[in-house]
Amino acid sequence: MIRVLLADDQSLVRGAVAALLGLEADIEVTGEAGDAAEVLGLLTAAAVDVALVDVEMPGMDGIALTAAIKAEHPGVRVLIVTTFGRPGYLRRALRAGADGFVVKDTPARRLADAVRRVHAGLRVVDPVLAAEGLVAGESPLTARETEVLREAATGGTAADVARALHLTEGTVRNHLSAAIGKTGARTRAEAARLAQENGWL
Repeated sequence: MIRVLLADDQSLVRGAVAALLGLEADIEVTGEAGDAAEVLGLLTAAAVDVALVDVEMPGMDGIALTAAIKAEHPGVRVLIVTTFGRPGYLRRALRAGADGFVVKDTPARRLADAVRRVHAGLRVVDPVLAAEGLVAGESPLTARETEVLREAATGGTAADVARALHLTEGTVRNHLSAAIGKTGARTRAEAARLAQENGWL
């Protein structure tokens, strides 16, 4: 029996996935969680073979959660299951240690098969997304530009971003300018949108 933990902040989605996987004779959903802290708590409390993790969750996102799972529970396999099939997310998830990456509109039978394959030690990646990832390439942003743009995306001023990241306003403006140029945007809002659409933030 493959013991599965579901992590998604939408209870309706968790319930639907649990019901679908529950129809499989060799898969048992042993826990459900709505945020990263719950996931890590459940992993400590009970044995889990495969964690199905969404990318966008409150607090720690699914990619950071994947890295935490791999650091604290290296025997647990992680399958990212997300609405946001973005090439940048795929790259970041694999770098964080994810064993698979599929989108939520994957048919139920294929999702169950992905769980089995990941459990068996194989890597499972949505083929369309894999192809898009090859075309899109790596993020052009540096780690600091990404951090500044992510903070700026919340709508704060350069001074707000500088305070939050302990930088000078001039440094923030320089990073924002570089990010705007690298994304081909005209404004920082557009740069943030383009970066989010590509999964770079």
